[in-house]
Amino acid sequence: MRTRPLLILFVLLLSTTWLFSSGLLTKKDRLQADARPDTVTNNKLREKLQEKAAEAQRYARSRSFHEQLFFLIDMSLPSSQNRFFVYDATGDSIRLQGLVTHGRCNENWLEGRRYSNEVGSGCTSLGKYKVGYSYNGRFGLAYKLYGLDKTNSNAFQRFVVLHSHECVPNAPDGEELCQSDGCPTVSPVLLQQLKKLIESAKKPVLLWIYE
Repeated sequence: MRTRPLLILFVLLLSTTWLFSSGLLTKKDRLQADARPDTVTNNKLREKLQEKAAEAQRYARSRSFHEQLFFLIDMSLPSSQNRFFVYDATGDSIRLQGLVTHGRCNENWLEGRRYSNEVGSGCTSLGKYKVGYSYNGRFGLAYKLYGLDKTNSNAFQRFVVLHSHECVPNAPDGEELCQSDGCPTVSPVLLQQLKKLIESAKKPVLLWIYE
């Protein structure tokens, strides 16, 4: 009876080895298969989101913004990870999450992060934004953004808007994202989901880019 668990384990190991050697598991599959959930990181991220959401709610109340729903973008996370969060303060939960670009600061490829509020800088600007009216621009549907802090006061002049692009996938694939000229750019699927929330909100929605 003791040999049966060993036999099962041997068969499983043999099957896994065959899958890798046969090429049925791609490199991405292997990375996913080897992934281990980092609960400490997730817990820290959730705590940070809760703190930011609480601050965003206080700000929203003082400015007559939507008080239950916030768009939070954490630039301390790599672009290969979900870092655009739709936070629902009513249920104290993350309603949506997805990938979002950062600015390349007029370089072919920006290593690390730089931030700027200067017109023509091509960089991301940290700070709180009011999500404004929609329009059809160069990349289709887009939403004007109004900078509410000293660090992003030139957002409207810089044409920093919320829009989508095909270079942003619907889910993380382990690769760094394309980079923008300062716009928070999301996937087309996510933008359509955001559109429903923005257009159903009776008050302006607050978007906050922070580290």
